[in-house]
Amino acid sequence: MERSKSEGWRRREFTRRAIVAGGLQLGLFGVLGGRLYYLQVKQSDRYSALAEQNRINTVLLAPERGLILDRNGAELASSRENFRIILVPEQAGDVPQALQRLNSFIRLSDTALRRVLESARRLPSFVAIPVVEGLSWGEFAEINLRAPELPGIHCEVGRLRYYPHADALAHVVGYVAPVRKEDIEDNSDSLLRIPEFRIGRSGVETRFDTYLRGVAGASRVEVNAAGRIVRELERHEGQSGTEVALSLDLPTQLHLNELLKNESAAGVVMDVHNGEILAMSSTPSYDPNHFSMGIPAERWKALMGHPDTPFLHKAIEGQYAPGSTFKLVVALAALEEGLVNPDETYYCSGKYSLGTRDFHCWKEHGHGRLDMLGAIMRSCDVYFYNLVQRVPVERIAVMARRMGFGEKFDIGIPGGKPGLVPSPRWKREALGESWYGGEDLITAVGQGYLLTTPLQLAVMAARIANGGMAVSPHIIKRVGNEHVKHTAAPPMGLSPSSLKFIQDSMHAVSNVPGGTAYRSRIIDPSMRLAGKTGTTQVRNISRQERRSGVIKNEHLARKLRDHALFVAYAPWSSPRYAVSIVVEHGGSGSRAAAPPARDVLQFLLTRKKQGAV
Repeated sequence: MERSKSEGWRRREFTRRAIVAGGLQLGLFGVLGGRLYYLQVKQSDRYSALAEQNRINTVLLAPERGLILDRNGAELASSRENFRIILVPEQAGDVPQALQRLNSFIRLSDTALRRVLESARRLPSFVAIPVVEGLSWGEFAEINLRAPELPGIHCEVGRLRYYPHADALAHVVGYVAPVRKEDIEDNSDSLLRIPEFRIGRSGVETRFDTYLRGVAGASRVEVNAAGRIVRELERHEGQSGTEVALSLDLPTQLHLNELLKNESAAGVVMDVHNGEILAMSSTPSYDPNHFSMGIPAERWKALMGHPDTPFLHKAIEGQYAPGSTFKLVVALAALEEGLVNPDETYYCSGKYSLGTRDFHCWKEHGHGRLDMLGAIMRSCDVYFYNLVQRVPVERIAVMARRMGFGEKFDIGIPGGKPGLVPSPRWKREALGESWYGGEDLITAVGQGYLLTTPLQLAVMAARIANGGMAVSPHIIKRVGNEHVKHTAAPPMGLSPSSLKFIQDSMHAVSNVPGGTAYRSRIIDPSMRLAGKTGTTQVRNISRQERRSGVIKNEHLARKLRDHALFVAYAPWSSPRYAVSIVVEHGGSGSRAAAPPARDVLQFLLTRKKQGAV
């Protein structure tokens, strides 16, 4: 009886448990079925699209970069065929051995070898890895012929930024280089994520990079589960970048570069009326084509260690004491203030004494008695030592700024320096020191704290030549179909008689026997130039050296020689172009800077007559 009750209870307990378990199972299957229904029916469109995206990938295609042109349409930066070699690891097998085989035909740098090996370790084996770019046609053809001996090595033809005139325009046009990680972090442009895409790093290439890049194209490709491309379904080519045209005249630019190529120097040629820069040179320079493919470490170190700083854009960033070219500003300030009569004379014995110190003229035994025109023509220092005693240096500083000194001009490319126009107030605020009387004297002859750039010197010459209009320099002429508009130069309010006197003085410098630039005159009357020489010391001359005889520049080590400067405009009868030349350690403005200035002006004026500019 008891056993029968016990068995009945166990059967009822088992039944309840079976029912509960069955209910739970049924509930789980219900939830699972509901979820399946939701995913397969309700969300079918969404997951179908995701599945399609896994099967179909869109690959961005780099557009061709926009051209950079000169004023007449000559190409300064373009694109050309890029013969390159890629390696596919899964086809090559032993990657180091494949690279060794390739290296027997084409020399690969250690940097390139390390980069390829690192990429092969990091990327899927079917991804193509660039090995070397910029091959010559001969090298490219040889590798193609050797293809059976080089499994996994393939030749491709792409497009690469190209600078046809190499180092002649590097500082203005700039260069492009591969995208860095920080570029992507700071920019959402999807173009930057295209492998081997390049962006502007300096000059016009940087300032107008977003215009020059263009619009990406797209290729829709079918891929398998591993990500390998099976086939291309469709392709839409991108839109080329926008053209940028400069005011430069390429033949004049190349001529100026040729004149300065053996020097550490800078030169600027500009239109005195509208401020267009027709040539701007900085030497030595560098070849921007090297950066398109990634510059080797050895070449980079050589450029960085070069004593003449090839990366420095000396025309807008080189800061120099203007030397005797600044006498034009001092004379103009004196005339405008009405503090001197230009016919009044001073006697130059070769030195001027102030307190216990002697300040010397560049001509050891002096020039004798000179008026203002004669002092400018012969660049007499003693005359200006006397003159600055009657013209407060503050008034000279004001005139210097009106003539373009101390101003950082935005010409359309990055960079530029403002120079320095010193005054007693500046020295007190910047250095916490008092201004001494001797500093008036050295400022009057363009030395001391005073600093300027070759661009500012060209602006000064242009403002004198055009009759006192505050012309500003610029180098961008057109972006796409839009011509860049520049406001007309306003008058500076200078006296026509004062300007005429300075113009006549500059004419005498270059065209009257005894003028410091007479040997660099232009004989053709229709091209006659007006100019002013300058020479600035880069070392102190001791009293002992003056007693025993000042060592001439040609007998000094190059780094101790004076800088040479020259400013000019032409034609004298109807001014059109201004030029400034600075030759570092050139020794003498009349010998090192005036001849190239004359030659480039004569070249440009000849082109003007031919209607080529």
